[in-house]
Amino acid sequence: MLLEKPNPPPALRQVFRDFGRLYFVNGLVAFVFAVSGPVAVILAVGTRGGLSESDLASWIFGAFFLNGLISLAFCWLYRQPLVILWTIPGAVLVGPALGHLSFAEVIGAYIATGAIMLALGFSGWVRRSMQAVPMPIVMAMVAGVFLRFGLDLVFAVRDDFWIAAPMVAAFLALSTSHRLGRRLPPLIGALLVGALAIAVLGRFDATGLSTLALARPNLYVPAFSWEAMLELVVPLAVTVLAVQNGQGIAVLRAAGHEPPVNAITVACGAGSMISALVGTVPTCLTGPVNAIVSSSGEKSRHYSAAILVGILVLAFGLLSPVFTRLMLATPRTFIAALAGLAMLRVLQAAFTIAFKERFALGALVTLLVTLADVPILHIGGPFWGLTFGFVVSWLLERRDFRPDR
Repeated sequence: MLLEKPNPPPALRQVFRDFGRLYFVNGLVAFVFAVSGPVAVILAVGTRGGLSESDLASWIFGAFFLNGLISLAFCWLYRQPLVILWTIPGAVLVGPALGHLSFAEVIGAYIATGAIMLALGFSGWVRRSMQAVPMPIVMAMVAGVFLRFGLDLVFAVRDDFWIAAPMVAAFLALSTSHRLGRRLPPLIGALLVGALAIAVLGRFDATGLSTLALARPNLYVPAFSWEAMLELVVPLAVTVLAVQNGQGIAVLRAAGHEPPVNAITVACGAGSMISALVGTVPTCLTGPVNAIVSSSGEKSRHYSAAILVGILVLAFGLLSPVFTRLMLATPRTFIAALAGLAMLRVLQAAFTIAFKERFALGALVTLLVTLADVPILHIGGPFWGLTFGFVVSWLLERRDFRPDR
């Protein structure tokens, strides 16, 4: 079997014994991070793509409840912080596609992506497939897609200064002070300041918030089209395996863990295929959340904080209609500012990796083609960015493909 064997799962009494105040705080902070900026990204992408409130609530249900079940199972079986949620870059990739593809076609691409990951996980070829496309070219495509969120942050400050500007100021102040930033993460501080500004200015639309509704996810019938397959499947698979899972695995290894790479890939593939039926982007091993839960304390007890995250995201998924309506009741500039701030560090890392050393010309071509987002044969810019960038590097930067480089 190529799948890694789980550790003997702990008894419930052992889980409580391994839990403590430090792990409660880490788990709570990681949960708040997962449901603030990332949810704002879903809402920003979905509303721009014409999805209804019901579609968005169903998407959030699958992203948190279904993936929360996988997270709980993996954290318990492997005794490691293995929080498995959904791909933020994948959600961003889908945004432009919703302009010319139906949601059913996008869901069909989700299922195909999950099938590819499932096959790669069972075959053990994950590392080889992750190295097929040079990382600078992949990150240039990510930078091209994410740049829209940075620009939307600037536009939010221009269009709604008294909401967006205090959020940016709070984010910068907390990022500058290491001590304050550890107690209150900058993104959470920006969210709180933005919510306070909305309340003071009376910009909150409370219509329809009086009822408490549990999730009633939609079930979608996927549609499979060549346009959607070619435009989305390769970028989504590369993004999940190389960018998201690669980041999550690196974070956990840096904390002293040995994450089960093949088993994680299989779980992401199966999770993607199931959650796609309720309209959710592919499943992945989350980097930031696992970094938070494994940032302090004893390595052998990190999994207890991750289990807390899993329990909290289950509850969040069950109440997805309430939280979706709550976020949509705020001004669009609030969501744009929050999503833009959440993407800043990722955008910075994407540019750094893309233009640091090798494949710089191919990365530049990838960035430009992705930004232009000119569809060719009804296939959007991210796929052609990867394609043209790889071809340019193969023709003009052959030395960078050598192993010794």
